[in-house]
Amino acid sequence: MSFSSLGLSDALVRAVTERGYTVPTPIQRQAIPAVLSGGDLLAGAQTGTGKTAGFTLPILQRLAADNGKNTNAGGHAPIRALILTPTRELAAQVEESVREYGKYVKLKSMVMFGGVGIQPQIQQLRNRVDILVATPGRLLDHVGQGTLNLSRIEVLVLDEADRMLDMGFIHDIKKVLALLPRKRQNLLFSATFSEEIRTLADSLLNRPALIEAARRNAPAEAVTQRVYLVDRERKRELLAHLIRENRWRQVLVFTRTKHGANRLSEQLTKGGISALAIHGNKSQSARTHALAQFKSGALPVLVATDIAARGIDIIELPHVVNFELPNVPEDYIHRIGRTGRAGAEGEAVSLVCVDEHKLLADIEKVLKRSVPREVIPGFEPDPRIQAEPIPNGRNRGPAPSRSPSRNHAPSRAHTESARPLHSRETLSGRGRPAKTAVQSSRKAVKIPALMGG
Repeated sequence: MSFSSLGLSDALVRAVTERGYTVPTPIQRQAIPAVLSGGDLLAGAQTGTGKTAGFTLPILQRLAADNGKNTNAGGHAPIRALILTPTRELAAQVEESVREYGKYVKLKSMVMFGGVGIQPQIQQLRNRVDILVATPGRLLDHVGQGTLNLSRIEVLVLDEADRMLDMGFIHDIKKVLALLPRKRQNLLFSATFSEEIRTLADSLLNRPALIEAARRNAPAEAVTQRVYLVDRERKRELLAHLIRENRWRQVLVFTRTKHGANRLSEQLTKGGISALAIHGNKSQSARTHALAQFKSGALPVLVATDIAARGIDIIELPHVVNFELPNVPEDYIHRIGRTGRAGAEGEAVSLVCVDEHKLLADIEKVLKRSVPREVIPGFEPDPRIQAEPIPNGRNRGPAPSRSPSRNHAPSRAHTESARPLHSRETLSGRGRPAKTAVQSSRKAVKIPALMGG
């Protein structure tokens, strides 16, 4: 099946082909015709399977078909499509896709997020904007200042809707919905397909088409997963050993906290392995610089917090390392979904200490399988070390619930990011083909799993 067989115009097919894509992914084969039909859609798919093209291509097609027919009373073209994302990096990534796929159609797009000055955005809004990609907080900042009119929106997309719920954006989403015309097309795209998403869909969507391109909460099959058991105090040493011994050139490492990300990147750099950290307390310019260095291959190691998982899209990223396991099992899927994207092979390694055995069991329960465990000779865990309590990723009380209360969503002050001026937002947000196994000069010893599959 080709993209043209899905009903896309020659201009869109040309742009897609220039990006190296000739065969639609499963989610694209289902979503593109559904969106072109004009009805509402609830779509769930593994991360990295092409969801973004699944909605941007048909939106571009629909808007381009009657481009120029819609104007405001003053003759100014209105914003016709709104794409909401939970993070800055993801917003930038989606808008880049809109521009690339739409390069041969006469439509204009804009990205809008916090952490940067609002005045340049106000100036850009004075020009034509057909498709707006935004984070909820900054969008509402513009609404509050009277610089944004959403009364002519024809298509609304909630991208990574599950993360927006996790981050407590439900109230902001409701505020945005109140500003939109009642008659519009609504599209919900989500990496995981939870019961909370279905609840949101029930209140928002009108007889939607339902697409679930893969088993719910399943990682990409092309990702090889493994666990290395190690003492908590030797994790950094083992990580450095793996990077050096296997000559890894592009590694995305996840920590549980912002402080942990800073400390690890500094320690790796002092040990001769260049690394930078990316998280909510970093400035937008620092995050953009770190991502650019990492994507270009100039920076071998990028250390990130969970929020960054949704905004990092790198072609053929070979290695993801969970330096610390996440508190929420589904976040493990989002983390390792940064590798093995679009059918490429990838490797996800987790460094697990005695404190994290329960977290690992919870992850395996969601995966419905056990992850192979190994011990690297010279890094054998000390059986005398006792487990210690793990603070959650926000260093505040108990681990976060997967289902924030509709009436008591967590405040943004409790989310990953500090709040810069002009911003309510938090941070998000592929190298050479990966080998499917770690190649070490010292052979790893396989041991039994802690629980069955």
